[in-house]
Amino acid sequence: MVGQSVANEFQGIRRSKCQQSRDRTQIYEGVDNVLMKRLQALRTEMRTRTSTQSAELDAYLVPMYDEHQSQYLMESDQRIRFLTGFTGTIGEAVVLLRSAAIWTDDRYIEQADLELNCAWRLFRTGERPTVAEYLLSELSPEARVGADPQLVPHQAWKAVETELSADYIRMVPITRNLVDMVWGGRRPAPRSGAIKVHPVRFAGDRWENKVGRLRANLTALRCDGMIVTSLTEVAYLLNLRGTDIPHVPVFKAYLLVTHRELLLYTNTSRETLGLKNHLKAHSCHNENCVQLRDYGDVWRDLRTLAQHWHRLLVPGAVVFDTGASEAIHATLPRNIVFERPSPIIFLRAQKNPVERQGMRQAHVRDGVAMCEVLSRLEERFIAGDHITEMSLAREIDHARKTQNNSEGIAFPTSVAYGVHSSMPNYTPSNRTNIELSEGMVLIDSGGQYEDGTTEVSRTLHLGEPTAEQIRAYTNVLIGMIRLSMLTFPENLKPAELDALARGPVWGSMNDYPHGTGHGIGSYSSVRESPISISYTAKQRFTFKEGYFFSNEPGYYKNGAFGIRLENVLEVIDTGKMHPTGYKFLSFQDVTLVPFEWKMIDRTLLSVPEKKWLNDYNARIRQHVGSELKRKHKMDAFYWMMNKTRHVPEYVTEAEYNGVARPQHYHLSIASALTVTFLLTRFVIN
Repeated sequence: MVGQSVANEFQGIRRSKCQQSRDRTQIYEGVDNVLMKRLQALRTEMRTRTSTQSAELDAYLVPMYDEHQSQYLMESDQRIRFLTGFTGTIGEAVVLLRSAAIWTDDRYIEQADLELNCAWRLFRTGERPTVAEYLLSELSPEARVGADPQLVPHQAWKAVETELSADYIRMVPITRNLVDMVWGGRRPAPRSGAIKVHPVRFAGDRWENKVGRLRANLTALRCDGMIVTSLTEVAYLLNLRGTDIPHVPVFKAYLLVTHRELLLYTNTSRETLGLKNHLKAHSCHNENCVQLRDYGDVWRDLRTLAQHWHRLLVPGAVVFDTGASEAIHATLPRNIVFERPSPIIFLRAQKNPVERQGMRQAHVRDGVAMCEVLSRLEERFIAGDHITEMSLAREIDHARKTQNNSEGIAFPTSVAYGVHSSMPNYTPSNRTNIELSEGMVLIDSGGQYEDGTTEVSRTLHLGEPTAEQIRAYTNVLIGMIRLSMLTFPENLKPAELDALARGPVWGSMNDYPHGTGHGIGSYSSVRESPISISYTAKQRFTFKEGYFFSNEPGYYKNGAFGIRLENVLEVIDTGKMHPTGYKFLSFQDVTLVPFEWKMIDRTLLSVPEKKWLNDYNARIRQHVGSELKRKHKMDAFYWMMNKTRHVPEYVTEAEYNGVARPQHYHLSIASALTVTFLLTRFVIN
């Protein structure tokens, strides 16, 4: 039985549309012909690869990264999408001469099953087998596994290499990307748009001051310098933004920071007078100016300058950042590499006063845009208009782009109707787009503004929700409120908050397959380190005043419906001290979008939770309402007022007589267990 279980594990997730056979050559007929030709062409490249050691690759790894290990990719770097047809944003593919496999996050499993043809075995990231285990099961000793070292994070490369070496299987760096060779002239040209200055009135500080703080960190670490590989870190540090990657305002570049020099490696064709003036690049003879060099020169300079360094900080993996590539590490002498999380991550996460105010203002405008769209949605639905997932997504995007300081959207807008809402990361496409009718609609969207980045999720119901849906929605809302209400000592780790949000969902014997929260940037990436709220996360970092992060519990009933509610929270210093000497911190919601009134069972809310909801609704009326009136958006204003009406905070007669007591009591026990766990931790410490 055990052997059979292991064998099944290595066959991948059972896919109903695919024949479950180990020899998948028999099911190649009938799958998408174009994608099959691409897969076969890649195998041809693997057979013809030559090196000084051998002449053939037995396997080839295709990660979902670019040279900077970015979370989001430009079209020319979407290699997994080109090869497999899978459009998710998390994945890793492995191609062997007789099989192919892909790993993705649990949130994308349904989507991957839908989009992948049957030539691909599908595995969940984080479960057996790992990529290395799969390769060990498929390959003979002394086989060769190739990969592009610029695309693979160093730590991931070393982990796979170590496991494979037990069976004498070698990892081979292939500098010419084989997928790109198959893509050939059809590959889109890499984007290389203009680089623009991010003004101090939005950034809140001059780039010279940011570099000074980074250098102070490097001095404390006894480092001669640092190679900055993350695009969002380069943009933040130099107060620059770009358009190379959709929805993330960055540009492709490396930055080398030493105590005496700053060297920016990017496409020199986009150097402008404004850029040079901003960076003081015209005549650069001191430590507070930036030398501009061609993007490809970074490899030569690293090899040359490394001869003069004793210790160079090379970014390591931390939370959502995977660290520098294997190619960066291979270029540097091992004895000078000091690998640790980039100090820029922590400088950037703690927003300065100007950035904090900008984030708040951006969320007010974002709330205005959402109220405009959602009020029209209800009106149009009642009128019988034809509305699809994609048409509503376009309307949301347009509403954001009309707001002041708008720079577009922060990620592709997700509108998921009905059964699609049960897929946590569903994004509508021409293939899946459906018309909205009576039922659940989950909207996950966000905006980029010069003064901030937003993300918000709301779940609506067009029609009359069932008792099950109301109960599920209310449990999600209660979890969201409980996390938001928390006051806590600053040494509390984010993972330890997860039970507050999940408790009510756990109480209904359910869970959601994504984290409860993540850090969020200021006119930067919608997901940034170091904050990750998930009980599976292993991190030692804690909250600091000025951090912003998402609070997004959910509930998903497979094949039926899904619910997610998401706000962005700001970390606030209460001014009070814990008896142990730590500061007490709290949270303030900056997202200001109404909840779905008819989905809330008020009898399940405690008095403090009702008070929180009333205070939150009052802030929406004050900030978003005044802006809607100023813009003469009265339909949206009245819709908003109806959705934010007052909830009686006293105990109703129904509650007093125990009508809703069993469910409420159950949730209270879950909350008590959570508080007991947290209090025990502090007593022990």
